[in-house]
Amino acid sequence: MKKRQARYVRHALGMIMAAASPLPLMAQTVPASAPSTTAPADEEPILPDDEFNARLPGAGSVDDKASNSGTDSKAPLPSIDDWLDQQMPAQGSAQGSAPASGTAPATGAELPPATEPPVETELAQPLPALDSVTVPENVADDDSDEKTPEVRYATQLDGFGKTGLEDEFRAASALVDGKGKAETASMVQQRAQADEQLAVRLFHSEGYYDATALASLDQQQDGTLKAILSVTPGKRYKINEIVIHAPETIPPGLIRDSLTLKTGDYIVATAVEAAEANVALKLPEHGYAFARIGDRDILLDPATVTGDYTLPVEPGPRGTFRTITTSGEKQAFGADHMAVIARFDKGDLYDSRKVDDLRKALVATGLFASVAVDPVQTGEPGPDGTEYVDLHVDQEAGPARRLAGELGYGTGQGFRAEGSWTHRNLFPPEGALIASVIAGTQEQGVSGTFRRSNAGKRDKTFQAGAGVNHQKYDAYEAFTLGLNASWSRQSTPIFQKRWTYTYGGEILLSNENTTIDESGENKRLTYFIGALPVQVGYDRSNDLLNPTSGFRANLRVSPEASLQGNVSPYVRASFDLAGYYPISDSFVLAARTKIGTINGVARDDVAPSRRIYAGGGGSVRGYGYQELGPKDANNDPIGGRSVNEFAVEGRYRFGNYGVVAFVDAGQVYESQIPQFSDIRYGVGLGGRFYTNFGPFRADIAMPINRQPGESKFALYIGIGQAF
Repeated sequence: MKKRQARYVRHALGMIMAAASPLPLMAQTVPASAPSTTAPADEEPILPDDEFNARLPGAGSVDDKASNSGTDSKAPLPSIDDWLDQQMPAQGSAQGSAPASGTAPATGAELPPATEPPVETELAQPLPALDSVTVPENVADDDSDEKTPEVRYATQLDGFGKTGLEDEFRAASALVDGKGKAETASMVQQRAQADEQLAVRLFHSEGYYDATALASLDQQQDGTLKAILSVTPGKRYKINEIVIHAPETIPPGLIRDSLTLKTGDYIVATAVEAAEANVALKLPEHGYAFARIGDRDILLDPATVTGDYTLPVEPGPRGTFRTITTSGEKQAFGADHMAVIARFDKGDLYDSRKVDDLRKALVATGLFASVAVDPVQTGEPGPDGTEYVDLHVDQEAGPARRLAGELGYGTGQGFRAEGSWTHRNLFPPEGALIASVIAGTQEQGVSGTFRRSNAGKRDKTFQAGAGVNHQKYDAYEAFTLGLNASWSRQSTPIFQKRWTYTYGGEILLSNENTTIDESGENKRLTYFIGALPVQVGYDRSNDLLNPTSGFRANLRVSPEASLQGNVSPYVRASFDLAGYYPISDSFVLAARTKIGTINGVARDDVAPSRRIYAGGGGSVRGYGYQELGPKDANNDPIGGRSVNEFAVEGRYRFGNYGVVAFVDAGQVYESQIPQFSDIRYGVGLGGRFYTNFGPFRADIAMPINRQPGESKFALYIGIGQAF
């Protein structure tokens, strides 16, 4: 109990000494309590005042002071705890033990027992779960009427002079991009500082290595700011000496010849980078598959305003092609077929252009989701002191199945929809199966086709198919069963080839309703026809589906014979020529001509479906499908043995849209040679919507000097340009 009392006393003294201390314990002012108006309650003191005062040092009698006079006044005072332990009675005094020597026994009443502080029940409660606490959301007042004041400024550029860099600077300037508005003046200053750095970088990149730039802000009388950027270009540095650190190459001087820099050229960053990129391009084209271009060094001389250019190059070993390897979790085909597609053989000098060509050809197959072709250094010697280089193809096969559709409309031809399902690799490598359906108002049919691309040779395609078809036009009605096989070399959107060809054979069994002569008498006949068609094309246009320049030529010759009864051989031939001339970036003038003939047989001995017709989309617009040429007594076309066609079209494009105006002309003749007389004309307008795979086309045309029974106008809808 007395130890507890001593602790309370220590606490009280600590408070007293803290109050008496000349140094503040905390930088905080305690507010004064209001004066009490209530008399303090009578409480029993812990120690009587007399005893408490008697125990204070130096508070005793004169004799006591004298007896303590020998004490060293400079000796350190005992601690409060030690002093209290000396003054308080020992713990055993409660059991009647004598008081400690030198201390007087307590004469006051027994001290009251110490009590624990009261427990606050609210503080004793457990804290609530964190997710149960709801924090009030402080939402700022949304005062739409109150707007932050806007800082307006003007931009002034000085010092650009005749450098020709002001337009380029303005295109990237932060000040110019801000359009004279900012939220704060500090933001304008930041833009000005950014433009300082931009100007210096720009001038350095053009050879002005002494250029400096300084931006400043001036307050105008109207309260706006003027941001002034002053540039001092300095002199423009030129190349003095060109040094290349590299071993000798084959052919000699390959690196220097590929580096398109000359002494006296200005040190322009884009020109230097382009020259180095050309070196990195040319070395792999001449056998150096693993060439490396080092870091350039340009040593500037302010005295002569020139710079010495140094470029280290490591060409690496000169290599030749060896083998192709491939890997991939899901492969379209193996390395043996890739060797068929490649345009190089083992031992050929390595050429990166042939590697790129192989990669493009693999992409053109449409069988890969991803494909990469990389050279592999083998370290094994090859012919003529070279080193063998392997090619590794990392492949991942893509979806092999594809659905496609086509929809069109033409006057006289009606609506025509064609759909197809293709498995492009059902018979690897590149063996495709195609099933097609035609559904139209005038034509219906089904067919199946097997096609093998890159069949034994790059770009060579073998195709065989069978089909059943029904056609019902004003000129004839035919039910046809056909078999065909062909070899071809055709263009694709990725590889538009200059020369294309197709040759093969077909056999047709056709039951047709035909007009015997102009009298209009009809008769149904069955024709058994064999043909050996050959087609050769030459293409110098710049695009397969939307050409804007160049020309195309196409020749088709098909020796044929009617095999039933007496064999009647004949030859069907046609020649097409189309040209495209860009008047401007948005306007193209296009023209087309065609002549065709059937030689060796009378018209009526040719199956109606094999005769020559004209009119409609892709022929002479303004007329119905097959509407031109000789007609029977019912005014239905009966076809002919020769044709000529002409067309001129102006194409104007704006964005993804376009309009066209055109004049078409043509006629069909019964004679073997086109007469170029009685030409029929059609004029019209059209619209185009351009997409990534070609334009959608809609044309409307009307005939000139329309004859009885001919259409007043004709509408054509399809994909791609008319020619």
